[in-house]
Amino acid sequence: MAQWHRLIGTSPAHVWSVLGDGELYAQWVVGTHETWERDDRWPAEGSELGYTLKLGPWTTEGRTISRICEPGHRLELEAVNGLGSARIGFRTLPWGDGCLVLVDEHPLRGPVTPLHNTALDALIRWRHRSMLARLDRAATEKAGAREDTTGAPA
Repeated sequence: MAQWHRLIGTSPAHVWSVLGDGELYAQWVVGTHETWERDDRWPAEGSELGYTLKLGPWTTEGRTISRICEPGHRLELEAVNGLGSARIGFRTLPWGDGCLVLVDEHPLRGPVTPLHNTALDALIRWRHRSMLARLDRAATEKAGAREDTTGAPA
């Protein structure tokens, strides 16, 4: 299982405001070109996001299903495309004035599943490092925007 973490310098509420906004996933999920909410319930259990994934000249569409949602604490997703599916889990923990975000991912179904090994985990962890840096930027920007519009910290 590929795991990574990052300490984000804003509150878990700000991180969750990004995780809970399906339109923002393309900003921080590496490889995702476009996302859209397939219903108006994201990230409630059973709700879905559609996405376009671009890797070089290769493009495909898929969907991400929310499997477990404990707002403010835990979000478990299943990303499904023509190659199979993967489980992606996020946990957020208050950590001083910030938020510790833990992510883990592994293939569930499809041709890649039997090939899952430590080399694949290393590639996934590399992706997580970049993805969590982008999540950090999105949450920090969203927190700053809230402070700007209200004149006080959110």
